[in-house]
Amino acid sequence: MDTIAVYFENGKTRTFASAVDWPGWCRSARDEAGALRALFDYGPRYASAIQTSKASFVAPEGVEAFAVVERLVGDATTDYGTPGKAPASDAQAVSFDELKRFIKLLRACWKTLDNAAAAAAGHELRKGPRGGGRDLDKIIGHVLMAEAAYVGRIGDKLDPSLPLIECRKALLRAFEHSAEGKAPAVGPRGGQRWSPRYFVRRAAWHILDHAWEIEDRML
Repeated sequence: MDTIAVYFENGKTRTFASAVDWPGWCRSARDEAGALRALFDYGPRYASAIQTSKASFVAPEGVEAFAVVERLVGDATTDYGTPGKAPASDAQAVSFDELKRFIKLLRACWKTLDNAAAAAAGHELRKGPRGGGRDLDKIIGHVLMAEAAYVGRIGDKLDPSLPLIECRKALLRAFEHSAEGKAPAVGPRGGQRWSPRYFVRRAAWHILDHAWEIEDRML
């Protein structure tokens, strides 16, 4: 891997650095230098997380491998701890080969989450400095509810009360539908829907962020 395109999302108190071509590889810190370093530090962890996708990803050997291609102005969502801005490249159409690649990456992220949850089953998760933090079941439920909301942002519906495997199948169907250009870009009330590229970027980030949270909080 020679050069890795990265974009920043800069809020007032937090900055996210995200790899343009690798959904889910996204970390944050107080400033650009810290966010870029965090992204680099998580390179091996990301490689492990997506290994089942058979993607040709190699973690960089230094931050000099990153090339910043865009800077986005964040907002309160950014400062809260959630990346919420799409890079310009996410407006590009998704080819059939890219769709297959993105689906493999999503499945690999889910596998990482499932493995983390299985390893943590029966264990107490470490609380934050003020005693905060969801328990395991609530983390998994939170991820599922977020995915249902994400599906709504691309013009489809997902019933989170369905079995987990059915929810994931429904998400992939909605993603394929969006990538094939079968969903209007604007919702019935005039709101702009997410592009399929941003959808997979946001979903992969959220899945891995909580998978890594579970791994880090195991007692």
